[in-house]
Amino acid sequence: MIAVCSALLLSASLGCGDGRPERVAVSGQVLIDGKPLGFGFVRVVPGNARAAHGEIGPDGRFTLTTFEASDGAVRGTHPVAVHAGEHLSETKIRWHAPKKYADAKTSGLTVTIDGSTDAIAPIELTWGGGKPFVENTMPR
Repeated sequence: MIAVCSALLLSASLGCGDGRPERVAVSGQVLIDGKPLGFGFVRVVPGNARAAHGEIGPDGRFTLTTFEASDGAVRGTHPVAVHAGEHLSETKIRWHAPKKYADAKTSGLTVTIDGSTDAIAPIELTWGGGKPFVENTMPR
């Protein structure tokens, strides 16, 4: 009996966690000039935890993953990158959104995650008068 009680107390003090930061389920949508962005990836970059990412579907929606599929992201306000570069060949990339959004340091984007949600505030991008283009990455 004492051994059972000791085991229960020990397991209660250790907790049931996986040793990783707490994550909450998060889904959302990326818009560009008010319309769904139908290609790319979202990356949420916390300063003190592993980044979360999610593939953008044709309707602009994504679900974040940090360790296992759809396990979400850590709480807080974090910088965001939206990489919408489609590799057409070894030397050509079609950009479905401006390249500045592909890096969390230059995107100017953040998201606030304060609990599980299937609809965080939309991540809104703009071409600012530009349009999708194909970049030739071969050196000249």
